[in-house]
Amino acid sequence: MKKIILTTLCCLFITCAYGQTQDDSLLTEKRRFHLAQFTTFGGQVIPNVNVGWESYGKLNEKKDNVVLITHYFSGNSHAAGKYHPSDKQAGYWDALIGPGKAIDTNRFYVLSVDSLVNLSANNPNVITTGPASINPTTGKPYGLDFPVVTIGDFVNVQKALLESLGISSLYAVVGPSMGSMQAIEWAATYPSWVGRMIAVIPAAQSDAWTTAALEQWAMPIRLDANWNEGNYYEQTPPTEGLTAALMLITQQALSPAFFNQQGDSLAYSPLEAGPLEDIRQSHSIVNWLYQRAKSRAGQMDANHLLYLVRACQLFVAGHQGSLQNGLKNIQAKTLFIPAQSDLLLMPYMAELSHGLLQAQGNNTHIAPLEGQSGHLEGLLNIQEKAKTIRQFLENE
Repeated sequence: MKKIILTTLCCLFITCAYGQTQDDSLLTEKRRFHLAQFTTFGGQVIPNVNVGWESYGKLNEKKDNVVLITHYFSGNSHAAGKYHPSDKQAGYWDALIGPGKAIDTNRFYVLSVDSLVNLSANNPNVITTGPASINPTTGKPYGLDFPVVTIGDFVNVQKALLESLGISSLYAVVGPSMGSMQAIEWAATYPSWVGRMIAVIPAAQSDAWTTAALEQWAMPIRLDANWNEGNYYEQTPPTEGLTAALMLITQQALSPAFFNQQGDSLAYSPLEAGPLEDIRQSHSIVNWLYQRAKSRAGQMDANHLLYLVRACQLFVAGHQGSLQNGLKNIQAKTLFIPAQSDLLLMPYMAELSHGLLQAQGNNTHIAPLEGQSGHLEGLLNIQEKAKTIRQFLENE
């Protein structure tokens, strides 16, 4: 289980297409979607937008069997399958998506899209437009000249891609964490498109607590002298600030039970000799967390993390100023799957949205995950709700 968790945290996945290998894994490829220009929620125009996307299963003749998967903060469009049969790791929700699985690719055409300002901008399997992209006006990376983007902008890029494929409705939209924000935004902003919505480890808005917590992810980068107000692309990047941010994200995404178990495997002790004898030394559990965060930092971009943080901080379903107003337009049947041990997007957030929808007469359901993996329950143990998800997608 520990090895699986660490691999998932590395977020080095990605896939698209259909077909099966001898080990029954889907095979897929990354495709590119291009928009000549895109206008953000804030009214700014971004030229030459590119995002990657993947798909699994076949689009039927009526084009009404589409399930959109929206990814989490540090993830990308590699939701299931493999690029090559020899790949060691399949997409992050491979336990959920595939032939005969809860999201059955024998029935559904499953599609996923890399977000704008994707965190893993340096990953060769990710296609995204953001601060690290070249500004055609200057011929240099945008840096902080890149416009602020919102969760709604991520959704609108996805909608443009779907429309380019002749798709005009979604059988369902499903996503974990930041992906749940996108799923809820789809249902709130384009209610006639969405028949079913599943929000895993979810939040329908960034409340005061969440906004303040997210700011802590940004601060280490801003405090790194190499950040240089975002102008680091031709010099040393703020790797230490990015690493510190990733350490914080990783710890908040897990649980005390996981860390204490990891501490036992490292023979952690409060009175370790190194930190006792030298203030510059760190405890074994801190070194473990640092090394794993630093190993991920190379494929990620610090400015992209700041923009993702801001997109999440600005989120309220429907982008209409209040959660109540945003949820009023939802017509979809909804399912919320919070994690009871989640310290990041805590269960009360799902319960609030479910309660508001229930009060206005919507067909809404809630089914908590009860494991001890914290926020990552929604990625690592989603198979615990496979039957619930299958039934939700099957029933009218």
